[in-house]
Formats: sequence, C-alpha cells, structure tokens
Amino acid sequence: MNWSSLAWCIFPVKAKVHGDSILFRLQGKVAIVTGGASGIGESTTHLFWKNGAKVVIADIQDELGQAISDKLGENVCYIHCDVSNEEEVINLVDTTVANFGHLDIMFNNAGIVDRPFGSILDTTKSDLEQVLRVNVVGSFLGAKHAARVMVPQRRGCILFTASACASIAGMATHSYAVSKHGVVGLSKNLAAELGQYGVRVNCISPSGLVTGSTAGQGATPEQLEAGLRKLGNLKGKILRAEDVAKAVLYLASDDGGYVSGHNLVLDGGFSVVNPTILKAVGLIQ
Repeated sequence: MNWSSLAWCIFPVKAKVHGDSILFRLQGKVAIVTGGASGIGESTTHLFWKNGAKVVIADIQDELGQAISDKLGENVCYIHCDVSNEEEVINLVDTTVANFGHLDIMFNNAGIVDRPFGSILDTTKSDLEQVLRVNVVGSFLGAKHAARVMVPQRRGCILFTASACASIAGMATHSYAVSKHGVVGLSKNLAAELGQYGVRVNCISPSGLVTGSTAGQGATPEQLEAGLRKLGNLKGKILRAEDVAKAVLYLASDDGGYVSGHNLVLDGGFSVVNPTILKAVGLIQ
C-alpha cells in the first residue's frame, strides 16, 4: 500500500456554516470522487465538502487535485489514481478505508472524450480502446473495489457519471456513446446484485455541458455554450457542472435513500421531447 500517496488531514466532526444555512447532509460520510480535480468532479468535491463529508479526490491531474485539497483544507485530500490501473484503484480504496475507517460514497466520475464528431469510418480501434479503458474499465474497477469494502459494512452508495447520449442517439462519438451505454448497464446490473447488502447503485446522465474534457473539441468554450443554449429544450438555461453536482448530492445523501438502479438524466427534458409537430402547427417557435 502506498501510504505516501495520501495527503494527511485532520478531520474534526462538525457542521459547517455557509451563509445562513448549516449544511450537513453528508455529515460523517467518507466519499471518493474520481476525476475530482476538474469539471463535474471538482464541483461535486466542493459540494460534498460543504455538506460535511470527508472527500478523497482521485485524479491524474496532480497539481489541480492538490490545489483543491490545499484550498479546502480540512476534510479533503488528494490521491493520484489512474482509474484504468487496478493496483492504483486498490490503493485508493484501501488507503481511504485505512485512514478514515470506512467508505460510504464512491463516485465513479472519471471519464474522457475521444475526439470531435466523426464517422465510424474514421474511428480507429485505438480511439475506442482508450475511451473504454477509462470510462468503462475505470468505472468497473472503482465499483468493484468499493463493493469489496461496502458489502461487509452492509451499506454504501456507488455512483457513476454516464451521459444523456445513452438515451439519445447522435449526441456523441460512437466510442463515447458505447462507453456510456456500458456504464448505464453496469449501474443497473450492480443495483440488482448489491441491494441485498444495503448498497445503493445509481448513475447520473447529463446532457451537453462545457467542462475541461469538452473544451478544445473544435470550438471555444463560448462557442460550445452558445450552441448548447440553442439546442436545449429549456430555453434560456444551460446545464452546468454545479447542477450535476447537486443531483449527485441528492443520490449520495439520505434524501435518495430508497433510490437504486436509477439513471437520472439531466437534459432539461430533451430526451423525452420532440417539438417538431408543435413547431409545424405554430404552437411554439
């Protein structure tokens, strides 16, 4: 076990006051957030911390991850972890449990996109394998080793970041879509197995949002955001990483205590709405 990979912290048990509200929906909980150094993972780390959790950030972006840990201070630590490497995932989970006594929440969020849109004829085998290695294998390994410690506890929550592209065709590259369909299927299968041990398993499927992984995909963040505003169903609104983090908090907390096997799609209704006919008859513009 690589004990040196953990940035040591002191974890006093107390509620934190933010503005006029005392937030402690995760008080006493220990959480791992993979891909926690940027994007959805970073927003979730902050929100979990505000709600009283002890958070371990797992990422390969060492400078970003350590900077967040240093900024938040108590109750947040950083561990370098390539989620596609099983030895590093084992070390992540074992070090967390050894130091904090238990693991309550495993958020398998780390993921990559392969490239801008393109035909399957242009997709290489290496494109597919790289995306599957991180998005599917990484999620599988994180869930496997979280379950290893949660089953004896008879409690726990395993979460995944999937994508609305698993519900709507044509929203992503073929490699990415395949990977996120796999994550949704894994989540449901695990819920069937682990429910008997009191372990809940769910996934969150956001539609398009601008994060570090999407920036640079042939457009500027401003261009991407403008495009998302035009394509979304809820006009004037756009999905942000903070919105996804709030959904993750719900599923991780006792508020979602009877939710398991669910794929929470965050797309503003896009996947269930086709306004073509309403536009044709002039009811909407």
